[in-house]
Amino acid sequence: MSKLDTWRPQMLSVLRIMTALLFLEHGMMKILHFPAPMMPHLPPLLVAAGWIEIVGGILLLLGLFTRITAFICSGEMAIAYFSFHMAKSFWPGLNGGGEAILYCFIFLYFVFAGAGAWSLDARMKRA
Repeated sequence: MSKLDTWRPQMLSVLRIMTALLFLEHGMMKILHFPAPMMPHLPPLLVAAGWIEIVGGILLLLGLFTRITAFICSGEMAIAYFSFHMAKSFWPGLNGGGEAILYCFIFLYFVFAGAGAWSLDARMKRA
């Protein structure tokens, strides 16, 4: 198991990068209508969420300002869950909020764990 532990910082980076790419896609669908539009005219709260997802997704992808960015993104996902999903049903499987909960807690993990070895945060720390 100790061999696996040596890869922990790199795998943290892989988790961060993949999460950021998926999160970025949600923002791109809201704001840039790519790869497909989410809906033609978004209410202002969803426009704000889209920009958090784009900017936050890019910063997390790069591993830049990871802890503060992850904190903001985690908060956005908590708001999304309690404002939109939970109103439909208590159960995440029924209200479509499982992804929001997962994002919320992955981002919360990044607040405490940082960006990992492959990040601009780690590079700036070494310099």
